[in-house]
Amino acid sequence: MMKKIRILIAKPGLDGHDRGAKYVARALKDAGYEVIYTGIRQTPEAIVKTAIQEDVNFIGLSLLSGAHNELFPKVVDLLKAKNADDIIVFGGGVIPESDIPDLNKKGIRAVFTPGTPIKDIIAYIESAR
Repeated sequence: MMKKIRILIAKPGLDGHDRGAKYVARALKDAGYEVIYTGIRQTPEAIVKTAIQEDVNFIGLSLLSGAHNELFPKVVDLLKAKNADDIIVFGGGVIPESDIPDLNKKGIRAVFTPGTPIKDIIAYIESAR
């Protein structure tokens, strides 16, 4: 039997809007994944610490404040520093299409913008596992 996929959904930075993150967390849980939601206003350091402690396979970062170009890569860099870069990082939120290629180059494996169907996120997780 394959080990259940564990996913950490996190809100880095000062962004207090968590409706989308809560929706994705709930939908992934309903789809059969083990989901940990950190709540709002998390530091990249706290996110990485929780991800390692919880032995997750994925970190889903949600951001609407515009700080994604700084905060998303910081999570990837901290994972590398802790030898935990086997954890796959994906992002979502209000992220301009023009920022996505640079985020991908910096280790954010997928970016989901508002209105992405949950089935697309699940398909990504299944293909990347």
